[in-house]
Formats: sequence, structure tokens, C-alpha cells
Amino acid sequence: MRAKGSLAGRLSHYNGGMVQVERGRVYRLYLNDPERRNPLSPAMVEGLLKALDEAEEDPEAKAVVLTGKGQAFSAGADLAFLERVTEMGAEENYRHSLSLMRLFHRLYTFPKPTVAAVNGPAVAGGAGLATACDLVVMEEGAKLGYTEVKIGFVAALVSVILVRAVGEKVAKDLLLTGRLLEAKEAKALGLVNRLSPPGKALEVAVALAEEVAQNAPTSLRLTKELLLALPGMGLEDGFRLAALANAWVRETGDLKEGIRAFFEKRKPRF
Repeated sequence: MRAKGSLAGRLSHYNGGMVQVERGRVYRLYLNDPERRNPLSPAMVEGLLKALDEAEEDPEAKAVVLTGKGQAFSAGADLAFLERVTEMGAEENYRHSLSLMRLFHRLYTFPKPTVAAVNGPAVAGGAGLATACDLVVMEEGAKLGYTEVKIGFVAALVSVILVRAVGEKVAKDLLLTGRLLEAKEAKALGLVNRLSPPGKALEVAVALAEEVAQNAPTSLRLTKELLLALPGMGLEDGFRLAALANAWVRETGDLKEGIRAFFEKRKPRF
């Protein structure tokens, strides 16, 4: 049972505490394995999927912020997994890949706005987690990189969303070199939306999520759906889909409340 108004009533943990959730208008999802720099272990992946399910189902939640506990956002692969990956059979490797695929797809297509607060190194799969979020806040001094090629891996899942985020040429640069980016370059390339002073990524990310969460939930959801669909569509199909969205949203309660609030010179109550 939740104890409303208390911090304890707003906290929950998943998969042995690997993911900590603080509920509210802005859900805060913490990668909670700081001693190991928050690697994407199987327990971490499953915990994140469960936490995202909770955030989607909770009507109070309007946006989600994802960050890491400790000094890192996420160092990527679990070292215990790396030690045995080449000895795992094809079926086990495929199951593991599918679980990662579900996480990146779930985060990238999540119906509510998501903000990554990159509070330290975001490497390999950790960089992919940040890239999968709608918006990214990164601390000055943090680093981000898709480093899989340096140990013989391929950033296969991440490449699907990275090329949509920055284009083919920039994606080739980042994926083929595996180099680490400073925060300012990551922002210049379009991977990061806001920079923050050291130690302030979560604060800035929550403020950004609160700003987004003030907008109409129906508009936010439909905008995200359009942005997912449009890159794969031709010009005519894109305009037709946009016209349908434009017409459909006029029948929603959010628009009616927004127009009423505009004429009454008050903030809308979404």
C-alpha cells in the first residue's frame, strides 16, 4: 500500500533493487547498481521494463526521468556477462539480445515523455539508453560513447535509433571509431538537449520533464506517435497522416480544455 505524501510511499524497487522508482507527476527511474557503474545486467533490464510498465499504467505519471545512482549513468555491458558471452549457446545469446531489444524499443516508443539525466559515463548500452529517451540532459564532465567495436561487439540495437537521431554520416563516425564524446560535442551533434553543471543533471532533467508535463497529455502522445512514423513515410503519406492527426485531436477533451483556458485567461487543467 502506498502511504500518500511520504517518500516511502512513493518508492518501489524492482529485481533485487537493481531499479529504484520514485513515483509522482514525474517518475524518477534510478539504475541502482552504483558499485558496478550500473551495467545493463539481465536483472537491470527486466527491472527497467517492469518500472516502465508501472509508469505507463499510473495516471498520475506525466513524464519519466531516467538516471544512474552513484558516479555513472551506465557503463553498458555487465562484466559477468561479458566473461561468458562467447561460451553461451545461440539460443541463450538470442534470448539476451531480445530482452535488450525489448528495452530499447519500449523506451524509444514509450507513450509518455522520457528524459535521460546523464550524471556520469554513459557507455555502449548505457549510451543507447540515453539515446532512446526523448530528451537528454548531460552533465559537463560526463562522457558518452558507443564503444562496442573496441571489444569486438557491434552496437546493432543502438544503431537503429542512433541513425535516426543524428543521420548516417555522424552515426558512422561514432560507431566505427567507438570514441567517447564530451558533453559539449554530444550537444552539438544533437544527441543532448541540455547541459548541466556537475552534480545537477537530475535537477535539470526533472525541471525539463516538469515543463513538458504541463502540456496536454493527448498532444504529447500523438506528437510522439507522429515522430515515430514520419521518418519511414513518403511526403504524401506523411502529410495524410498529419492531416488525420490534426482532425482527430480536435475532438479530444484536452483541446476543448486548452481552448477554454485560453479564452478564460487561465492555465489549462489537463
